[in-house]
Amino acid sequence: MPAASVPPIAPPVDKPYPGAIQLKIDATDLDRHIFTGHETIPVSGAGDHVLLFPKWLPGDHSPTGDLDKFASLVIRAGGKILPWVRDPVDVYAFHVPVPDGATALELDYQYLSPTDEKQGRVVMTPAMLSLQWNNILLYPAGYFSRDIRFDATVTYPEGWQAFSAMDVASKDGATVHYKPTTLNLLVDNPVLAGKYARSEDLAPGSTVPVHLDIVGDLPEDIAITPAELAVHRDLVTQAHLLFASHHYAHYDFLLSLSDELGGIGLEHHLSSENGVGRNYFTDWDNDRADRDLLSHEYTHSWNGKFRRPADLWQPNFNEPERDTLLWVYEGQTQYWGKILAARSGLWSKQDVLDCLALTAATYSNGIGRNWRDLEDTTNDPVIATRRPIPWRSWQRSEDYYEEGALVWLDIDTRLRAMTNGAKSLDSFAAAFFGVDDGSAVTRTYTFDDIVRALNAVAPYDWAGYLNQRLYATGPEAPLDGLARGGYRLTFTDKISPFMKSDDDIRKMVDFDFSVGLALTKDGMVRNAIWNSPAFQAGIVVGSQIVAVNGMTYDPDLLKQAITAAKGNTTPIELLIKAGNRYRMVRIDYHQGLRYPHLARIAAGATASLDAIVAARH
Repeated sequence: MPAASVPPIAPPVDKPYPGAIQLKIDATDLDRHIFTGHETIPVSGAGDHVLLFPKWLPGDHSPTGDLDKFASLVIRAGGKILPWVRDPVDVYAFHVPVPDGATALELDYQYLSPTDEKQGRVVMTPAMLSLQWNNILLYPAGYFSRDIRFDATVTYPEGWQAFSAMDVASKDGATVHYKPTTLNLLVDNPVLAGKYARSEDLAPGSTVPVHLDIVGDLPEDIAITPAELAVHRDLVTQAHLLFASHHYAHYDFLLSLSDELGGIGLEHHLSSENGVGRNYFTDWDNDRADRDLLSHEYTHSWNGKFRRPADLWQPNFNEPERDTLLWVYEGQTQYWGKILAARSGLWSKQDVLDCLALTAATYSNGIGRNWRDLEDTTNDPVIATRRPIPWRSWQRSEDYYEEGALVWLDIDTRLRAMTNGAKSLDSFAAAFFGVDDGSAVTRTYTFDDIVRALNAVAPYDWAGYLNQRLYATGPEAPLDGLARGGYRLTFTDKISPFMKSDDDIRKMVDFDFSVGLALTKDGMVRNAIWNSPAFQAGIVVGSQIVAVNGMTYDPDLLKQAITAAKGNTTPIELLIKAGNRYRMVRIDYHQGLRYPHLARIAAGATASLDAIVAARH
């Protein structure tokens, strides 16, 4: 017979937790990457009390709480240590035997943040830190997160600046006392702090402030030119013109420029965490592929945080989320991220066209659609928890982002065609996200809400259209939006500056559309396309190309070999190392280098895609 179960964990109830939890964090141990926490949690009544470590994190869409890095927990009441027990089923829960007469629990613990990228995202370096409150607290079970109040204080390294959308109550040297707030808002308002920092006003003269808070590895990294500042200000302008509203009293872009701190793009209601390489400003012309990050995360203030899929709303951080509408939450945000990047000047028109070409080519090549529909990829954050996979083009991985963006381009161009340009997805955005202007209270939505909102713009069988796009399988990529927008996908042997920038940022050399490989500079295989010439030769992710046609591998040599094989019958010979084994393979490929581009279908004719990416006034 099954063993007796442990004491149950109370489900969350919408009632106030008695008293405020005091949270104190020491974030000064830069050498060892350790955050030290102390909590005082008011309690009433003896018996089993359950404390929870946040598990399901908004924006991750999955149970990714860093419990393995939470350490050295000691709990006291009245000066006596209490013997807590971890729940053997839900290991994110801690059972605490509270004695009679106890009025508070005193907790001491550490968050042992990664010291190497193999352990997870590095969040502390000698020059900066990223403080996500969910990693450094426990909270009582049985309550909605909005009903639990926290009073938080953090001590930072001397001389550092700390940025957050959290309101500050007071400062005492390097110690910052934040205004008391609820648990849901605390977790939604992280901190970026650093030694080399500056803040720029992106909405001068506005009653609703927006700031770009920049922290860099070195002082020269945070320099920003007037032209660079101007396009970031235009991002705010173009977003407000699009969504016809704001749902924050103030907003902060938390931007880290670092080759040491882990990269990130994570949305919050009043802020966003944006982590890019340190050359974001200093190599502006070449570092273009990253420049839709801020527009994507900013869009989430409207789509994902203010308007949120009903099954992604959670009463606390340990109740499971369901991801069925991520093709809206992330897919439409991915689309607006590209469009707003172009409208603001973060990207040129050519950049966004080249980006769409790369997306279209990827999904034209994405034969995983033969067996797996787009909707099922919304389960990927839970299925794979974003670990690397061996055959991405066949298995599919979170395609609701980029394939979802192509679906929304199709909808946008379809709306424009149906209304002779009078209505568009801009009309949907203003109506759907522009409600309750000034309110930060979340409004959820369902599939039926999306259908109704689209029908309000232009009547059509939107439910049938969306179900076809979401649940159909087959080889055809959703490229109708490109054609209706006036463009077609084509390939040449010249790589676009956008794709070259994308390769450089990823430290990759991309041959996806020719032999079917993406490689590091030293020949390690990081992607292999299913059924490609490389696949037919048995080359897999994790192997390494050691030599090309008898000569030591380098990327240019492989490019030359692919070019030389065009139009003849001589195979390309590659020496492959996989583990401790070497073998020679021959790739029978003769079409030359292939890089994606968009070409106008009819030169001189009006192209609605040109109108989509043009700045609004």
